[in-house]
Amino acid sequence: MDRVYGTMRQHGLVRPLQGRVLGGVVAGLGRRFGIDPWPARLLFLAVLLVIPGSQILIYPILWILMPSETAAPVPGPMSAPAPVPHL
Repeated sequence: MDRVYGTMRQHGLVRPLQGRVLGGVVAGLGRRFGIDPWPARLLFLAVLLVIPGSQILIYPILWILMPSETAAPVPGPMSAPAPVPHL
């Protein structure tokens, strides 16, 4: 699965942390293709209405396959400093 996520990230297909309505799939697709989220959502709905029932399959599959955008790395818990020998 890491290989799929890596390929998706390489092509710019990630679910953004900001601007999600449900899972962020269409917002991520819109960002990748240079479309604002709401027009992208309307276009996604229009395409899926042409193929009845496809939205039940396509959206969840993309939700699983598209990695979430990573936030700035948060420093992990710091380990206790090594004891300093007293001289």
